[in-house]
Amino acid sequence: MSGVTKATSGDDLEWFRRLDQNLQLADAIDQRHDAAMTVGFARYGAGESNPWTVSYDEALVVTRGRFSVESGGTVTTAVAGEVIYLRAGTDLVYRADEESEVVYVSHPHWLAATESSPYADRLADFQPATS
Repeated sequence: MSGVTKATSGDDLEWFRRLDQNLQLADAIDQRHDAAMTVGFARYGAGESNPWTVSYDEALVVTRGRFSVESGGTVTTAVAGEVIYLRAGTDLVYRADEESEVVYVSHPHWLAATESSPYADRLADFQPATS
């Protein structure tokens, strides 16, 4: 793999949907690319939310819309061009205040970290998205 990689949400990515929600995510760069972190895209319809516990450090870069993270009774909201940082071990709820797209960057790889965490059962909520 080259030392420089570019990805867009319009690339031919494998998208996953959470339950029957208008909420999809796709990893663009991860361990399959011999990368030390995961970079991907999340698309949330207005009002969609996802309770989660991050077992990895994560940065969320909002590229479209208004997106919030609620944790410990505090809501942190960001709009396009802003970043929210999440520390491993944080219980939270991701929420789209309006239709949103977010770039996520996690270290270590979010999937591997979640699979080996007490929250691995939450991964069953995500299934391949159909067009």
